[in-house]
Amino acid sequence: MHLSSISPLLQQYINFAYCLSIQCSYSIANETFLVLGRATIAPWHASNKYPITMTKQPQVVPPTEHHLIHPKYRADIDGLRAVAVLSVVIFHAFPSWLKGGFVGVDIFFVISGFLISTILFTSLEKNQFSFSEFYARRVKRIFPALLLVLITSYVFGWYVLFADEFKQLGKHIAGGAGFISNFVLWDESGYFDTTAEVKPLLHLWSLGIEEQFYIVWPLILWATWKRKFNVLTITAAIFAASFAWNVNHVSHDPSTTFYLPGSRFWELLSGSIVAYLTIRRSSGLGWIVEKLDPILGKVIFSRQQDKGIALRDTQSMVGALLLVAGILCTTSKSAFPGWWAILPTAGAVLIISAGPRAWLNKTVLSSRLLVWIGLISFPLYLWHWPILSFARIVESQTPSLKIRVAAVIVAIALAWLTYRIIERPIRAGKSNYKTPVLVFLMILVGTAGYVTYKRDGLPFRPPIRSAEKINSQFVGPLWKYTKNETCVKRYPFHESDSYLWWFCIASSEQPTTVFVLGTSYANQLYPGFIQNSMLNKNSILSIGACDIAIDADAAAATPQTNVPCTGEGPRHQEQLIADIVEKNKSIKYIIIDGLTINNPDKFYIARLEKRIKAFEDHDIKVIIFTPHLRVDYDIKGCFARPLKEPQRDCIMPPEDVKKFKDAFAPIMASISKSHPNVAFFDQNQLFCDKEKCSMIRDGMPLFRDEYHHISEYGSIELSQIFVKWAEINAPGILIK
Repeated sequence: MHLSSISPLLQQYINFAYCLSIQCSYSIANETFLVLGRATIAPWHASNKYPITMTKQPQVVPPTEHHLIHPKYRADIDGLRAVAVLSVVIFHAFPSWLKGGFVGVDIFFVISGFLISTILFTSLEKNQFSFSEFYARRVKRIFPALLLVLITSYVFGWYVLFADEFKQLGKHIAGGAGFISNFVLWDESGYFDTTAEVKPLLHLWSLGIEEQFYIVWPLILWATWKRKFNVLTITAAIFAASFAWNVNHVSHDPSTTFYLPGSRFWELLSGSIVAYLTIRRSSGLGWIVEKLDPILGKVIFSRQQDKGIALRDTQSMVGALLLVAGILCTTSKSAFPGWWAILPTAGAVLIISAGPRAWLNKTVLSSRLLVWIGLISFPLYLWHWPILSFARIVESQTPSLKIRVAAVIVAIALAWLTYRIIERPIRAGKSNYKTPVLVFLMILVGTAGYVTYKRDGLPFRPPIRSAEKINSQFVGPLWKYTKNETCVKRYPFHESDSYLWWFCIASSEQPTTVFVLGTSYANQLYPGFIQNSMLNKNSILSIGACDIAIDADAAAATPQTNVPCTGEGPRHQEQLIADIVEKNKSIKYIIIDGLTINNPDKFYIARLEKRIKAFEDHDIKVIIFTPHLRVDYDIKGCFARPLKEPQRDCIMPPEDVKKFKDAFAPIMASISKSHPNVAFFDQNQLFCDKEKCSMIRDGMPLFRDEYHHISEYGSIELSQIFVKWAEINAPGILIK
């Protein structure tokens, strides 16, 4: 870099600082010192009287005794890392700007597969591979920055998060420390999954997949090498199996395909194949170079170049176009990874295999700025999402543009400090204690996270103790009233074993008298009923998962998943309920809740009327709870938390209340006309008085989660309102 406005001496110091990120040598006075990127710098005299100049050729370094053979440093790969991490960061901070930026993770997968496999292939070929050294290096590479981020997230969460949020954070810390975050998040995925933006460690799923690859792949390669099998054939076979799993499952089981390693390993293995071909000097496929390179040199570049350069230049440029296409054309609504993942994967493969001499790699990706960002890409990836996520939690909404810009700047600063102060010093040197200490600390942090999860987010923490009663209501969509043994044994539904949720809970062993049916919005009534002295002498059963008027035929036409309301699930649930009604003549009341208000058509109403008729044919009184009010934000924003005052008042505007109630009016009118004995209970009395409709009652939250399920407190309050209504409209349900 030559800038006339900077003194020559200052310019030399700038060059020296940049040289920390690559391998080069400097002359100070008449002495030459070698500078190794990511390694300890040889001592030098920083006297201003000594001009610093970069030598043209690096000095020869005496070889150190290592079992593993590491590939020659390539600045262009650090530049590619920068492209990957910047894509992800921009997508997370400003999703409308770069809707496909999440494919940066797939670029990382290819890079990781290439670098790790290069080490493995060359070390095995030279008979210098060591499992202990390989994993020790992985520990020193991954653990320092990850430990810092996990500990910082835990400390910040201690002071800021409500109990349910801190409980989830503890679970994710344990998963992150054990490198199984992808399995933890996959297990959580589904209709009731917490919004991604409020999971500060969500991004560790990709690190989990990489670490699982690092565990499995060396073992496979070592066994293949020892048995003298063809390594490329084995690699290609596993690649093909993984890719086939990916494309065959992405449409009907997207969560599994996204999170589990089996459907992701092909991306890392694509880098492995490039590594193998590069080491064997066959990546250019000589005959292609011989035939195609001269044509490309004349047709595209219109100049004579060294052999193979035209093909490599074309290769890297096509790769760059594929990356751009992947980032710009892929969205969160795409069936991803699937076929879409080919774009970023193939793009990264082409760029890496083009080699450092390709023009794009040498000029653009090896530029100082991109290389610098690439060097801090790992800590930047680790830092950026927790900062953005905590900002979203504290704000109880998407943070403002200024906050998100500030979050990215802070993430970059923390990434640079982590790289310089934590990563490099730990990775340098030959201490035998670093690896076991790092492993011990990771076990300690993971244990702390697990204990926090098991102890329900430590609600006794001083920062939130004053609001413990309020926080106790925030328990999430699936709570202790979801199912119990009494119901599961009496009404076994083996299909539900594969469901993410299934409501089956009974208040007693006695024959059922009150049957609560519908979605999770019906199950929310159960705690109030069993804790009300006028209702709990009934034998109450709550069972099901789907809207009782769901179109079973339409559901059957969709692929069966672990969500109950797909495939044959609704039809089987309908048959189960019909069988219960048929065999239990003791049922006197059926309470229905969770009906739709989203433009119900005549077919929906007809299906509902058919179900009601079937119940009434058994001389059962049907009571329909009208849908309850909901707001378009998380109720937690209506309560103060450390560092933040309430952001919402939780009062629903009158016009929104009217619109909500009007949406249900057609169903109510039709049912009342065809089935006049059906009673309708307006449960919105829980929220509304003569002045306003509020989601808070006597200072307590009426919802327990972001999906607007009524809290236990709200359910108890609602049952008292229902009792007063039932004294006139359904006195038989009340037992003193």
